[in-house]
Amino acid sequence: MSDLSFEQMLEESLKTIHTGEIVSGTVIDVKEDRIVLNIGYKSDGIITRSEYTNDAAADLRELVHVGDTMEAKVLKVNDGEGQVSLSYKRIASDKANKRLEEAFDSKEVLTGKVVRVMDGGLSVDFDGARIFVPASLVSDIYEKDLSKYDGQEIDLVITEFNPKRRRIIGDRKQLIAAKKAELQKELFEKISVGDIIEGTVKNLTDFGAFIDLGGADGLLHISEMSWGRLENPKKVFTVGEEVKAFIKDIQGNKIALSMKFPDQNPWADAAETYKVGTVVKGKVARMTDFGAFVELSQGVDALLHVSQISHQHVDKPSDVLKVGQEIEAQIVDFNEEDKRISLSMKALEPAPVKEEKVEAPAEEAAPEEKTEE
Repeated sequence: MSDLSFEQMLEESLKTIHTGEIVSGTVIDVKEDRIVLNIGYKSDGIITRSEYTNDAAADLRELVHVGDTMEAKVLKVNDGEGQVSLSYKRIASDKANKRLEEAFDSKEVLTGKVVRVMDGGLSVDFDGARIFVPASLVSDIYEKDLSKYDGQEIDLVITEFNPKRRRIIGDRKQLIAAKKAELQKELFEKISVGDIIEGTVKNLTDFGAFIDLGGADGLLHISEMSWGRLENPKKVFTVGEEVKAFIKDIQGNKIALSMKFPDQNPWADAAETYKVGTVVKGKVARMTDFGAFVELSQGVDALLHVSQISHQHVDKPSDVLKVGQEIEAQIVDFNEEDKRISLSMKALEPAPVKEEKVEAPAEEAAPEEKTEE
């Protein structure tokens, strides 16, 4: 008969475990912040909330149920209270690290969720492992505020893998650059000068608008935005607006756009519309000391010289006219080649009657008085 007690025999029948070992067990109890696991050892295993998930507010009772089986990693054989300290999360992290190592070697594109935005970049979760994406590698353009990425899923490649130093670096920038290069190549293969193309206003400056054409940006210069005169692109367009234009020129990877469609050219029938002698109405668009420019229609301006404003002497147009004022005048000159039209307001006024100067008759000289000697 064995000299061992029942307790000793029971203890010897149970398996032994070691720190770092992966064990499997059955859930025998679940509380809000901890899971109790029967792992076939003399003590039960405990998985705390922080060792199960990164969600500090998670209720484990909603995630795990009695009777579930799971694997866990041994952190401590004795946690100080006679129980085994386990981690479910670290198994997932170890598996994820192995997966990340394979992706690093193969340069595979991975998708992870941004779980934290920091001053220096983004912390991305991939199956329980963390990847750090420096701010300089988040995009191919400088982005001061990275908060828009919080909670978003992003694609990246692993460019540095050193889990021992907790240094796993991801790069999103090169993926964006590669995609843009591919789209740019496709775009330039299918476009040519004269093509009508649609795009989105990407950026506005005082001299024009940059239009995203889906692979490259095209410049729509202020002078090509309309047949009429524009003061500032920001008064006409907004970022994100969809526009239609045609390709005016392609030089290398630079695309010049225009919205001055030939069939809308107001000068196409100007020779017939603005014949000399025609009386027209227009709006004063701007003034100089020598005259006022009057908009007859969008894209067609005419000069009203200061000497043609009135039969009366006018020092400068602003003395009698205002910008925005509607006037009526007669066309006195039309130069189609130079696109110049001259107007006259005084031609519509009756010429002033010149008063004839009548000289008064000379007074008869008084007879000389005789002086007495």
